[in-house]
Amino acid sequence: MAALIGTITANSFLGSQPSSMFGMYGAPNFAPQAPQWIHVTRRFTQFLDNLAITEAQRIDGETKYAGISACLNRWYYGHGSETANSLLMGSWGKLTRVRPSRDVDLIFLLPEAVYHRFQLRTGNKQSQLLQEVKGVLAATYSQTTMRGDGQVVVVPFISMPVEVSPGFVCNDGSIIVCDANGGGRYITSTARAEATALDASDQATNGNARRLARVAKQWQRHCNVPLKSFQLERLACEFLAYYPYSRQSLFYYDWMVRDFFIYLIGRANTYLTMPGTGQQVWLDNDWLTRAQSAERNASRACEYEMANNNELAGLHWQEVFGSMIPSIA
Repeated sequence: MAALIGTITANSFLGSQPSSMFGMYGAPNFAPQAPQWIHVTRRFTQFLDNLAITEAQRIDGETKYAGISACLNRWYYGHGSETANSLLMGSWGKLTRVRPSRDVDLIFLLPEAVYHRFQLRTGNKQSQLLQEVKGVLAATYSQTTMRGDGQVVVVPFISMPVEVSPGFVCNDGSIIVCDANGGGRYITSTARAEATALDASDQATNGNARRLARVAKQWQRHCNVPLKSFQLERLACEFLAYYPYSRQSLFYYDWMVRDFFIYLIGRANTYLTMPGTGQQVWLDNDWLTRAQSAERNASRACEYEMANNNELAGLHWQEVFGSMIPSIA
């Protein structure tokens, strides 16, 4: 496996035996002597349904987002719009939420005058700006805190925290946000570029990019995998860009999930390239043993799915995803 995704070609990715692709089986026979894989579509349909947030959770998250936006708009712009100057990011912005959603992430775009006001200050300007936004929110939400990484202000609602990243729109249309670490600086946000890239992948793969991202996030959650959600989303898009069954229905999802883990194993100790900025993010390998375990269980599940052994397939899938995926489809 090449070290960087940018150097991977379709031929090298698919390997020396294109007829077998990633899978250990040939293409499904659509006129077999006896039906095979009869539980796959139903199992993964139920799984994805279980991962979708409920209507009540959606309303809860949107209500909190609207309240935070209105609060900041009143202070900085003199009106109470619940949507203006706010940009949903993370899983809510990219529609890759998994039930229950951990938090709502948003960028609030401050007036240019605020940027210039803080540039006149000495010391850590970004920390001071974060403190000001914290103070504005604390007047309405008394428990407001700052997250330890010095990049967001957190309103810790019990049901669903909201993380606010103050930012500014630059002349070229890019967005910069605060990073108070190391004396303070502004960094370019990749939120819009990530969402655009995910949209393109989702359209090119018949909706599979977002579905696979949600599946990967459930593995991350169930197995306590030290990979970030945005990394899994990018890796899902990269994988599907070369995967021969990327546009197939849920009938192929046992293979797709297994082969994603095979791909993921090959990406240990390599760099992930972020859209928009080209930033290189080191993937490390502290998650590798979990990916290897997931691949082993997924491979066994695939064998049982082909043999229509509903219960044993389900038990192996639950080793990877927990009870969110049904043991009996």
